[in-house]
Amino acid sequence: MDLNTLWFILIGVLFTGFFFLEGFDYGVGMLLPFLGHDDRERRVIINTIGPVWDGNEVWMLTAGGALFAAFPHFYATLFSGAYLALTLMLLALIVRGVSFEFRSKDLSSRWRNGWDWAIFFGSLVPALLWGVAMSNLLHGLPVNAAMDYTGDFFDLLNPFSLAGGLAAVAVFSLHGATFLALKTAGEIRERSLAAAKKIWPVAVLMLIVYVILAATTTDFFTRMGYDPGVVPLAAVVALILVRYFLGNGKEGWAFVMTALSIVFSVITLFVGLFPRLLVSSLNPEWSLTIYNASSSQYTLKVMTIVALILVPFVLVYQAWAYWIFRKRLTVDSELEY
Repeated sequence: MDLNTLWFILIGVLFTGFFFLEGFDYGVGMLLPFLGHDDRERRVIINTIGPVWDGNEVWMLTAGGALFAAFPHFYATLFSGAYLALTLMLLALIVRGVSFEFRSKDLSSRWRNGWDWAIFFGSLVPALLWGVAMSNLLHGLPVNAAMDYTGDFFDLLNPFSLAGGLAAVAVFSLHGATFLALKTAGEIRERSLAAAKKIWPVAVLMLIVYVILAATTTDFFTRMGYDPGVVPLAAVVALILVRYFLGNGKEGWAFVMTALSIVFSVITLFVGLFPRLLVSSLNPEWSLTIYNASSSQYTLKVMTIVALILVPFVLVYQAWAYWIFRKRLTVDSELEY
């Protein structure tokens, strides 16, 4: 395995970890105004992710940094072409982060309700845009032979990418509902389980639409065949098992299944891309790959050494943080946010 392939895999791992962890963060934020019936309940919901949400965001920052260092031409093409979408996402994330900190600084119900809806939109917009962005990598964007993006904002909004965005919103909402059921007790847990049961068929429907569009508007099945292997099948099986465990009140296993469904789905996307990073809709030969968009071998070698030294410490620290904040929360718990 060469270093280009290794860094494609490592970046895939970073994005997989990000969507697994930040997926339930976004889901909790989107469900906040609907599952919390009063201020105390909404504070409980926010506190389920309060100690960890910013740590989950680090996976996105690390993935972005790794893309910049390992595949700078891809980074330049994608981020310049999607500049407006990226700006919208960053603004939403800023509003979301500020909302967590400011929400409980005033006792006014109007103040708190306003920040609750800010958390909702600050979670919905990134979830939607991430689905759009990842889908466009496979669908293709107007990139010329000089690796320049020649389209505009609306070229990002094709049916396949929009279906990917809506599927991401539905799946992340399901993931967030199972997480809330796992992290809370009492009425909030019951509402979360009920919400997850209602969201599940919507998520399944959106993923079916997404797969159909993948078959008709991308080259995924042409390259992979209509029997793409164990990983996509595992994603489907995990999603089906979510409903089984929800029906039996086993929210822990339901959360594991939503997590596995997300993980296997992201892996499937990266497998369908490899060795490409971004498909050119103008000419497949102009697609950005792990070879024509990469840094020098020396840069990749140094990055590999640094990653092998530092990444284990980050993983241990984040695992420790989740262990510390593992207990369920109730309306009687001591709340920070």
